[in-house]
Amino acid sequence: MVPKTKKRKFVFVVGGVLSGVGKGVTSASLGAIMEAKGFSVTAIKVDPYVNVDAGTMNPVEHGEVFVTDDGDETDQDMGNYERFLDADLNSENYMTTGRVYLSVIENERGMKYKGRCVQVVPHIPEEIIGRINNAADKHNADITIIEIGGTIGEYENILFLEAARMMKLKDPDSVAVILVSYLPVPSHIGEMKTKPTQHASRTLNQTGLQADIIVARGPMELDKPRREKLATFCGVPKENCISAPDVPSIYEIPIKMEDQQIGNKVLKALKMRTRKTNLSEWKGFVKKINNSKKEVKIAVVGKYFGTGDFTLADSYISVIEAIKHASWHHNVKPALEWVDSEDFEKSTKKVQNLKKYDGIIVPGGFGTRGVEGIIKAIKFARENKVPYFGLCYGMQLASVEFVRNVLGKKKATTVEMDEKTSEPVIHINPNQAANVKENKYGGTMRLGAYDCALRRDTKSQKAYGTDMISERHRHRYEFNNEYRDAIDKAGLQVVGLNPESDLVEIVELKDHPFFVGVQFHPEFKSRPMRPHPLFRDFIGAVVKKK
Repeated sequence: MVPKTKKRKFVFVVGGVLSGVGKGVTSASLGAIMEAKGFSVTAIKVDPYVNVDAGTMNPVEHGEVFVTDDGDETDQDMGNYERFLDADLNSENYMTTGRVYLSVIENERGMKYKGRCVQVVPHIPEEIIGRINNAADKHNADITIIEIGGTIGEYENILFLEAARMMKLKDPDSVAVILVSYLPVPSHIGEMKTKPTQHASRTLNQTGLQADIIVARGPMELDKPRREKLATFCGVPKENCISAPDVPSIYEIPIKMEDQQIGNKVLKALKMRTRKTNLSEWKGFVKKINNSKKEVKIAVVGKYFGTGDFTLADSYISVIEAIKHASWHHNVKPALEWVDSEDFEKSTKKVQNLKKYDGIIVPGGFGTRGVEGIIKAIKFARENKVPYFGLCYGMQLASVEFVRNVLGKKKATTVEMDEKTSEPVIHINPNQAANVKENKYGGTMRLGAYDCALRRDTKSQKAYGTDMISERHRHRYEFNNEYRDAIDKAGLQVVGLNPESDLVEIVELKDHPFFVGVQFHPEFKSRPMRPHPLFRDFIGAVVKKK
């Protein structure tokens, strides 16, 4: 642990009116602004769920599971923090209600409370505060931004707000509170309404906290009358009511917020001297985004898309952002379309609809639903030389497709689909099999960063520009090495191996513009101004083909 050598400052970001209001990108953007002022910044995500981590949460309901280098399964907002701060975060930057309670209970069982009666208050908030301080110290952060999930008024996050109150009471000058709240514009009225945010502000007051700044989310700019209403009824200076309208790209948000001097306003709330902000790199990046006019059409073929009548892209948010980073690098605009693989199972003819796309991506996933449709899509990409990038499950199913349709083993599949298959191209290692048998699911997959040795003079090795890489994983099933020599000789080359376990990490097809499958999740390491090498070269192949 880094020794505590300086006074830490803490900014709590809380939400009002509705979930998904933008607390994550607000927190990430504020972090980018503070870094642009020369501060050391880290960020913490609080998930109020009783789950110990995000690994057991439904991705349709909760969104993507973001994996850190040290193997923690976290909320998707951790990905925003990493992308905006250009930093690698770890398990100390993420906490859930379940994780906090589990620690307190384990401490009680170990007599660490020395026989005292252990209570929800103060012991749960004290555990939360300890975790916040640990993250700040470990990253040697001047400013730590803590996003509390959910909205004000929910039972779930009350103890995290209590922790903020206790920290504020102990050292008022070291804690600031930002309320991110939604201001709707009802179509039948045509006027932005502040009343929901007024209620959120008063509910926040009931926890013993007062917002220093309100970030007013909405479909349009916050005007003067609404700003004055917020100041009057929420007790926030009108200049501290920050307008946060919808924008075409989340990467415009730091610039939009700093145009209103949010950084210095936070510093004033923390009793710190104001500083100039150098966002020139961000501005250049946003200019590049806006100048990328030529469109490339990318089909994302998968199954975590539907919930009722809605499509939830959050299931694959890091994949989406990685595609965007790579596209903007090549000065093109990505047009992503969600393709439900089950459609190809219902009608084989629909596979021909993939002709209208310039590239195909199959992201990670689990289970058997839609798998045969994905295999049909992969076959189309292979035979028609459409640039293809398979991530985790996309690599596994590309291997299955190749063994079936090139090597002629028609029963080839993954044991995830058929445990008794005679051709288990994708199998489960003994450790994982034992976990599944014993119903040990939470935090037991192959998680976190592992090394991968690359074969020289392959597309993958040329993309990375090195012979050894490290990438993040999240999987139980893996390639069966009994098929390794056969696929390699037939043209699906094994070009990446884990040096310790001999696990197949990367396969790529010879004599194809770009056909690469990876066992890991490269999307987690893509950065706005440093696109991931494989995504970069995938889009490069798409542009070249187009």
